[in-house]
Amino acid sequence: MTVLPNSTQARDVAYLLHPNTNARRHEQTGPIVMERGEGIYVYDDQGKEYIEAMAGLWSVGVGFGEQRLVEAAARQMAKLPYYHQFSSKSTTPAIDLAERLVKMTPDGLDRVFFTNSGSEANDSVIKLVWFYNNALGRAEKKKFIARTGGYHGITLAAGSLTGLPTNHRGFDLPLPFVRHVTTPHHYRFAKPGESEEAFADRLAAELESTILTEGPETVAAFIGEPVIGAGAVLVPPATYWEKIQAVCRKYDVLVVADEVINGFGRVGTTFACEHFGIKPDMLVLSKQITSSYMPLAAVLLSDKIYQGVADGSKELGTFGHGFTAGGHPVATAVAMENLDIFEERGLVAHGAKVGAYMQERLREFAGHPLVGEVRGMGLIAAVELVADKASKAKFEPPGKVGLYCYNKGHERGLVTRNIQDSICFCPPMIITERQIDEVVARFAACLEDTAAWVEAGMPAA
Repeated sequence: MTVLPNSTQARDVAYLLHPNTNARRHEQTGPIVMERGEGIYVYDDQGKEYIEAMAGLWSVGVGFGEQRLVEAAARQMAKLPYYHQFSSKSTTPAIDLAERLVKMTPDGLDRVFFTNSGSEANDSVIKLVWFYNNALGRAEKKKFIARTGGYHGITLAAGSLTGLPTNHRGFDLPLPFVRHVTTPHHYRFAKPGESEEAFADRLAAELESTILTEGPETVAAFIGEPVIGAGAVLVPPATYWEKIQAVCRKYDVLVVADEVINGFGRVGTTFACEHFGIKPDMLVLSKQITSSYMPLAAVLLSDKIYQGVADGSKELGTFGHGFTAGGHPVATAVAMENLDIFEERGLVAHGAKVGAYMQERLREFAGHPLVGEVRGMGLIAAVELVADKASKAKFEPPGKVGLYCYNKGHERGLVTRNIQDSICFCPPMIITERQIDEVVARFAACLEDTAAWVEAGMPAA
């Protein structure tokens, strides 16, 4: 794309710093400016249509242009456009949503703390756990164990939980309270001939060894996404979570399930905890809670943790944490309407059905010379591109081929996401089988474009 003087693209380059973007490359290419959305489609300022096969950022469950959410926001804006939750204040939409979340999430999660984003929610998890352990007189029990390849946000503390080098390099992260263990991705990290069961056993043993090395009295919590999302859609072995939880319970280590991406039907069940048998002490939700029409996230916590926090607040005079817009009445009103739509239209069941179809269709690419692995569950998936199928060798440099395929998608009207050389899919929950066929057809064309480019020696564009 040529950035024309005085154009919208030129003004973007002049005034905006973009997240997750090569700023120097962006100065040359400029942005794709999206103007409107309808269903699974978005349209740029030139009128070009794209299938949004990533639901924005893993998040627009009900699709774009859902008028009911617009009207819910407008009603609440007219009635009470803003109020806070500090010093015992509240609003009805926040109370309604908290009650609904407690009733619909796994048993044992009894209180809700609202934030504006998943990153803020995971920062709040850390502070809640620290506050809780201080209240119990366990001043040393503060370390978190996370996984390489996991994603828990980009704020200072949550970014430390994240296990992706691109979110650490240049930021002096991770902070020293975090330890990272192996990501549960059998394709990449299993030893030769190691079964998924044996791999899960080894990772559970690694977790136990890490806890013992650090000292159980210093390890507060283990955090993980049931299915890793932004680390390139990594589905763990079937018994992984059972074994991990057993280790955590043995050493009084809290289990934190990060369902910012997984939650509200994305993996085929309302919450991924249901599928994997996870009984978390804390659960983190965001994204599809409002279909990202409004910023909102929630931390659900057990009564045990709440009681410790409440006792601590009594001792100190307050729980000194919170956000100006946490539990915003417009955001929580939109979330209530969004969840009404999920229920009325049966989007969890629909997502499970069309998700199975998407997994089947994408696995048709397993035999392609560039494809090393096709993975996923429900309406989230990834196709990993490799230089050699037999050895699983990656392309050098990692990400170059994935970026080429991703860019070809834009040319063909398909928005995916490349995480290094894995092409990720996470379409709106409303997508149909016919529309999945179109996603697959456009991706097939992108894959052939990429194969031809690789065959030609990956010449500079």
